[in-house]
Amino acid sequence: MQEDKNLIIRAQKGDNQAFEELVVKYDRVVLYVANSFRNNSDDAQDIYQDVFLRVHKGLKNFQFNCEFSTWVYRITTNVCISFKRKSINYSFDSQNQYDEKSQNNISFESTIDSGVRTDQSTLDNEIARLINAELDKLPKQQKMAFTLKYYQGFKIKEIAQMMNCTDGTIKRYLFDSTKKMRTKLKPILEK
Repeated sequence: MQEDKNLIIRAQKGDNQAFEELVVKYDRVVLYVANSFRNNSDDAQDIYQDVFLRVHKGLKNFQFNCEFSTWVYRITTNVCISFKRKSINYSFDSQNQYDEKSQNNISFESTIDSGVRTDQSTLDNEIARLINAELDKLPKQQKMAFTLKYYQGFKIKEIAQMMNCTDGTIKRYLFDSTKKMRTKLKPILEK
């Protein structure tokens, strides 16, 4: 994209405003990927900061051999995969937490008025929690491929570029992760 290219060139020359514009353009997706991968808003914030520190540090060496977005997502996936937390305590955050505006506008009254049963909502939250718990048990590369494909909607070729591997490897990660998830969640989803 020409707009990205202009911003990158300006940022490479030391224009902090241009770099900030790049951050604003990609920050929501980076944060969403980080949150989807870690399912913990504090960890996601740590990953987010690490990603943009690395982007800032490496920007001077960016040579336009790939799309800037692919480069940013590759950094994001690498940081997510290598991220290790000293504490094993994970807190449950809804997959839709990134959209705080919609979350904050839901009231008890609107839930009842809209016809959504609160017990169904509780059941849906419990299923989402169980899915996230099983997702956390996947090996890191499988989890990242699964998250990018099924939560972010990226194509296999794009995921392969981001994770710096072949399309076949991504297909294998997706096959294995989907099979594991189906096996683990089958008893829950059949109820």
